[in-house]
Amino acid sequence: MKNIKKVAILVLIVPLISMLASCGDLFEPTIENHKDKESLYNMPLWAVGLLGHAYISNPLGSYSFNDVATDDAVSNDPANSYRTMATGSWRANNNPMDRWQYLRASWQYLNQFLAIADDVKWAQDEVAAELFKERMKGDAYGMRALYMYHLLLNHGGWATDGQLLGIPILTEPEDLTSEFNLPRNTFQECINQLNADVELAISLLPEDYGSVEDDIDVPAKYRSRGVTAGQYTRVFGDNARSRMSGRIAKAIRAQAALLAASPAYTEGTTVTWEDAANQMAIVLNGLGSNPIAEIDPLGNQWYAVSKTIENLQAGVNPKEILWRSNKENNRSLEETHYPPTLFGKGRLNPTQNLVDAFPMANGYPISEGGSGYNANDPYANRDPRLDLYIIRNGSKAGPQSSTITTASDGSDNNALNKTETSTRTGYYMKKLLCQSVNANPSSATNAYHYKPFIRYTEIFLGYAEAANEAWGPTGTGAHGYSAYDVVKAIRARAGVGKDNGDAYLESIKGNKDKMRELIRNERRLELCFEGFRFWDLRRWKETLTVPAKGMNINGGKYNVLPDVETRSYQDYMYYGPIPYGEVIKFSNLLQNKGW
Repeated sequence: MKNIKKVAILVLIVPLISMLASCGDLFEPTIENHKDKESLYNMPLWAVGLLGHAYISNPLGSYSFNDVATDDAVSNDPANSYRTMATGSWRANNNPMDRWQYLRASWQYLNQFLAIADDVKWAQDEVAAELFKERMKGDAYGMRALYMYHLLLNHGGWATDGQLLGIPILTEPEDLTSEFNLPRNTFQECINQLNADVELAISLLPEDYGSVEDDIDVPAKYRSRGVTAGQYTRVFGDNARSRMSGRIAKAIRAQAALLAASPAYTEGTTVTWEDAANQMAIVLNGLGSNPIAEIDPLGNQWYAVSKTIENLQAGVNPKEILWRSNKENNRSLEETHYPPTLFGKGRLNPTQNLVDAFPMANGYPISEGGSGYNANDPYANRDPRLDLYIIRNGSKAGPQSSTITTASDGSDNNALNKTETSTRTGYYMKKLLCQSVNANPSSATNAYHYKPFIRYTEIFLGYAEAANEAWGPTGTGAHGYSAYDVVKAIRARAGVGKDNGDAYLESIKGNKDKMRELIRNERRLELCFEGFRFWDLRRWKETLTVPAKGMNINGGKYNVLPDVETRSYQDYMYYGPIPYGEVIKFSNLLQNKGW
């Protein structure tokens, strides 16, 4: 045994001695593989890596499902952070909506990239090199504008000094010698910075990406500089699709204008409803001379057919989509949100509040006299979007079109409050899910999905909201289409009011207040479960504490559950907080009121 041990030791030591003898500098310090600014100038891929952080940190990259912190939905997961936030745990040091650290850290990467971009050797061909530089810088400016919008959305607010503040604006990279104890700039200054970044992005980027075969097809702003089809395609061709473009940058500017013009912010900015409407129109007018005619007839169900998504070429957008993620083949959404008998966890449960917001098929709100609503048969003759977006008692769902029974006297786990994965409201989410997916682990199948970053429906409804406030329901400004025109087209696409010419809409088209209610409701329905409701309620200064309701069906009788979950928000919670740890560290960083 001792001899065996000696042999084993020799087997280990001899190669080590040999390695040491052949590597005399093993213990000498070597040059570390850290790239300084000068090194990056001749390594464009390293420089692009800095820009790549912007896409890793894209705040639109995944569904938040923060709808469960509103009157539209609850979660059946007791540990869901938005559920606990909505029921009383929202604090400056416990904030599921926090984007401060993550986005500002990535903002630093963008500033680092912009500081070196002019000196990077992007290509041997001088024309291509200049185009690459422009594209990369435009990309960075556009993504910085996107970050600004989401930082203002999540952290802008009226501060303890009485000013409407945004974030500290940084346009240069920070280093160890930088002053970190910076005050927040005003909200308006942040909007100005966002607009400046958008203008730079637009000047440096094409409206859209795509390869061209002939010089004559090169966009005019490049053709006038002598750029050939080959040079243009090399830089701005199909391989660049899904990146920041001029069109996307314009949409971000429009979103920010709508936010700034809204009741929660308007007293602290110079942005008007007319400004917001005009910015939305700039985006829509890019669709053609009659944007209303370009509304996608299937735009409210872009997620539904796996084969259609599978057939999309990389970066190519359907008519409804302005910007989107890459497509993925999976079943994660279905596993999370299918009802239990379809092998899902049923996590997001739409509320009765949301169900009641869907009008009748004739277009009248269910609360309106003469609508035809029957509380004893509440799902009859309703807006078709109700069954498109929500699974109710008796709905068909899943690959076998199984009947889902949510009644409390139902016999399986789909029933109200039956088990931990059952619905708490009497409803399950259907929107976003591909019903061909089989989530049964023993025979599972996937489907293709993508995440829309910006839908045209959002832009159309943004225009309608701002145009109604600026010019009234039928006013068009300089654009030839009105809030009324948009709402009529959106509802017609949904199949609402098709048998009576949408009589309800016609009856209110002269009433700005009624049109405002309808536009906000259409936004609630069309964009449900996509993360808009939480911040829409706040920018509108709507009531935040409406309890989440449900429906208990038992013995064929319908009984509304008035308090499935309460909403414990204070008045100051129209605006999110600055992280507590940041305010403690930096004395010049003022907190928003109340936090």
